[in-house]
Amino acid sequence: MDASSVDPTPNGIPEPMDTDEIQEVTTLSAEEEKDLGNEFYKKKDYKSAIEHYSKAIESSPKNASYYSNRSAARMMLSQYKEALKDAQTAVKVDNMFAKAYVREAKCHIALGNSQAALISLQTAKDLDASSDHVIMAEVRNASMLNQYQEQADVAASKKDYRQVEYYMRCATKISPACTRYRIRQAENLAFMGKYGEAQTIAMDILRGDKMNADAVYIRGICLYFDDNIDKAVTFFTHAMKLSPDHVDARRNLKRAKQLAGKKAEGNEAFKVGQTRKAYDLYGEALAIDPNNRKTNAKLFCNRALVSSKLGNHKEALEDCNNAIELDSKYVKAFQRRAKCYTELEMYDEAVHEYNKILQMDRSRENRQLLKEAEIQLKRSKRKDYYKILGVSKDATDDQIKKAYRKQALVHHPDRHANVSDEDKKITEQKFKEVGEAYAVLSDAQKRGRYDRGEDLDGNSMQDIDPNNIFQMFFGGGGPGHFQHAGGRESFGGGGGGGGFPGGFTFQFG
Repeated sequence: MDASSVDPTPNGIPEPMDTDEIQEVTTLSAEEEKDLGNEFYKKKDYKSAIEHYSKAIESSPKNASYYSNRSAARMMLSQYKEALKDAQTAVKVDNMFAKAYVREAKCHIALGNSQAALISLQTAKDLDASSDHVIMAEVRNASMLNQYQEQADVAASKKDYRQVEYYMRCATKISPACTRYRIRQAENLAFMGKYGEAQTIAMDILRGDKMNADAVYIRGICLYFDDNIDKAVTFFTHAMKLSPDHVDARRNLKRAKQLAGKKAEGNEAFKVGQTRKAYDLYGEALAIDPNNRKTNAKLFCNRALVSSKLGNHKEALEDCNNAIELDSKYVKAFQRRAKCYTELEMYDEAVHEYNKILQMDRSRENRQLLKEAEIQLKRSKRKDYYKILGVSKDATDDQIKKAYRKQALVHHPDRHANVSDEDKKITEQKFKEVGEAYAVLSDAQKRGRYDRGEDLDGNSMQDIDPNNIFQMFFGGGGPGHFQHAGGRESFGGGGGGGGFPGGFTFQFG
């Protein structure tokens, strides 16, 4: 038998096909794909709409409406660059397609290209005057973009960062996909000290474009103005790698390195006790970049400390004021200013300052500093016994005694018997105060209470008789016993009120 006539299957019955191999392929026409895309577009399922418009384009790549429809769907997903390409392809395929020109213009506006948008809109108007109301709405948007850019440029020339940021914010509402506007907005937010908002914009841009040198630069400028200079240098360097001709990154990289270096030199000079050199170096650092408010606030505060060490408390106070003007939340500058007020004996101001500090930082240390300032204020309202005797606050008992002897002899009323009645009253008051000062400072308990700012016993103070104290020291001191003897001052013995037995004589130079 011929092999060709042999049935390969048993009993001559053909084997059925495997069901997995059965494929029913249904091909839709380009118009049907477009119609499906339109249905999904109406349902706001723009991804599915794009899929069907793309299939329609594959089937019929010379149909302008398919590209135009896909452009509309992509705009709804904020895919403006892809949408622009579709719109531009549509007008290439059919240069009489007015609707495609309008969509091209909308993409240009979203991307911040107002001039290109106006050209597309004029073409659409020439082709289809019936769509004038739609076209004019986009013309207004494009015109507003031009206006915002011009106003921002004027504000920038005046360094009005708040106005620049405002106009760029308005522009981004019309052009949400314009990276240039967002970068400029972020930069001016950084200039205003709103680093968090600026960083948010930069990070959002980088999520879509990791190689965007402008966004990397913005991150660097935020760190730089927030006094994080070392990290700022890293970002400026990275921006330079992405875009070697990035002018702003190059300029600020140089400034950041100069500022960090000069500040470090000043800190080192102060550390080794070269206070005058440190003062000069901080001044040089302050001249590098007046726009870096936070770093300059710290430099002013550091220089204030140096001035205080040099005894220039008024100059230190001025630097503290400058620091606070630059950074109103810089607690350390407020603390330094409060110390300056104390050194300048401006105790009311010191207490006010410490109250302000406590509102900013309610630490135990600040509570204690306020308490001490209140004590110093209270002391300032009463007699300064240390100043009356001419001694320091840490004077020893022996120094206090010697000081009393000297001041008592200088202000004793008998020594000023021939002056006017008014001068006599002044002298008597001073003599009394010298006695009071000695009575308090020579008594350990009273001196302790006085130093702590506590009230002294009013009755005991009234009982102090300066003549008794004088007599205790010199053995006399009653009125009429102070004698002049050829350039020497002496107290004669005997007579009413007592005196120096035998006649003590004191030589005054």
